[in-house]
Amino acid sequence: MAYSGGRDSTALLHATLVAAAESGARVLALHVHHGLSPHADAWVAHCEAQCARWRRRGWWVDFVVHRVSTRPPPGESVEAWARTARYSALRAMAIEHGATLVLLAHHQRDQAETLLLQALRGAGTAGLSGMPELAQRDGIAWQRPWLRRSRAEIEAYVRRHRLRYIDDDSNADTRYARNRLRLQVWPALSDAFPNAETSLAASARWAQEADAALRELAALDLAQAADASGLHVKAWRALSAARRSNALRAWLAAALGAAVPASLSERLLDELMRLRAGRWPAGHVELRLYRGLLTCETLAATTPRSREVALCVTGEGIYPLPGWGGALQVESVSEHGVPLAWLAQIELRVRVGGEQFQAGIGRPARSLKKQFQAAGVPAWQRAGPLVYSGGQLVFVPGLGLDARVIGLPGQPQVRLHWAADAAGSMLRRHS
Repeated sequence: MAYSGGRDSTALLHATLVAAAESGARVLALHVHHGLSPHADAWVAHCEAQCARWRRRGWWVDFVVHRVSTRPPPGESVEAWARTARYSALRAMAIEHGATLVLLAHHQRDQAETLLLQALRGAGTAGLSGMPELAQRDGIAWQRPWLRRSRAEIEAYVRRHRLRYIDDDSNADTRYARNRLRLQVWPALSDAFPNAETSLAASARWAQEADAALRELAALDLAQAADASGLHVKAWRALSAARRSNALRAWLAAALGAAVPASLSERLLDELMRLRAGRWPAGHVELRLYRGLLTCETLAATTPRSREVALCVTGEGIYPLPGWGGALQVESVSEHGVPLAWLAQIELRVRVGGEQFQAGIGRPARSLKKQFQAAGVPAWQRAGPLVYSGGQLVFVPGLGLDARVIGLPGQPQVRLHWAADAAGSMLRRHS
């Protein structure tokens, strides 16, 4: 179990050892040394000594400590960093020692405080749910057996068994939101509403049920409005406003693999109802809407480079163009290709507007914009170089060869293809 040495974890460890003594179960006291307090080493010594005293009593408890080697990045919440580091360390210790269950000493007051803090941050049902009594993550069961026990009950347990515990001086630091709530808000709240702790914790349980129901509803709606290709906006628009919002948040959470910023979901709720195409950056991915389909595309990590302006194509193969973020693939064909001789010295240009492209023999040349629209090529698939030879447009990524360069029967011919982003960076040239 997680053992900080504080009042709550000391009480839970003691109660766990009492229960384990009857069955002979092995108990691990997992302590995380964050390195944030000058007293951290003394806390380790206290916890180790306490476990040693209990072992002399005949209780089977092993003390395990993990020292966190990292520090909070500049600008990041120390509370959030410490919480993430703590759970990562607890998981690592549990796995190393073969434990599949980790007990956490959160109680009813902790749950009530969590609900209040989440409400003040504008959280939805997931945030208002607070902490679950049992959660399965990464092969570990995380259980909070005292989540329905009041703080007063735990304080009474500590007095009855005369347990010694650490009083962390950082708990008086009002720079931290939870401490401000405990020290400045909670006393007045409990005076005005004596049952606040019980009532707020009960509200968190109701929020957990509501959140579970909303997840099930989202799964039903997304079964009709989404598939592996993305979110089908027409079907999504047919939902009621509340179900659109719920389904979109669920789809975004799965697509992003992280918490969904409220600003992003609110913007999409508005813009997806009226836009036919659009792009929305979201960290390392980009959401893209085109022809009724919303997709989530991973952005390739790129380093700015100068773009190649010329290339000599001598035969079929793959010609990497890192400056353009991809590669030009050249394939030999017997017909409907460009004569290889046209590609001995080609120019690579960016699109500037006004370019004319002929999509088929006998068809009129039209602007690239109109050709892209007619062919249904989304904006993000139009990247890459325009290929010219002797001033004539030869090839356009997303459209293919210009009909005016198609060779005659009997000529050595090739067909071109543009492979963009990460796919292109893994290719190797051969001829």
